[in-house]
Amino acid sequence: MLSNSCKHAIRASLYLATNATVEKKISPKAISDYMEIPAPFLAKILLTLAKGGLVASAKGPGGGYFMTQKELDKNMLDIIECIDGLTKMNSCFIGLPNCSDKYPCAVHETVSKFRKQFIKNASLKTIGDLAKENKEGLTFLI
Repeated sequence: MLSNSCKHAIRASLYLATNATVEKKISPKAISDYMEIPAPFLAKILLTLAKGGLVASAKGPGGGYFMTQKELDKNMLDIIECIDGLTKMNSCFIGLPNCSDKYPCAVHETVSKFRKQFIKNASLKTIGDLAKENKEGLTFLI
């Protein structure tokens, strides 16, 4: 349901929310090393997130990525929308072009319930909330 880029964007955002501040910016290389993904791939994802207002960045010596309260107040659905768009979230799970509540595919009812709950949950907690859970040891990034 989510692309690899979107999954990496969520993980990178949570990593930044947990570890970076305005005073302590983190380079794309440091994040990619931690996440064990290629730095150029992650750099493109971070650039997309920055253009979408989901992470903050500073150029030059001491530059890197970080989050302010503005970015921490965003939610996971904002990241999904920025990277994958919501069209993919609403498309047929098995790829039928005309799947809908009126003309459902074989798995529509099962997936539709899951999708609606996932979208609801993804919009309820902020990135800051999720980072707090990580800092408290309730969730993990690796």
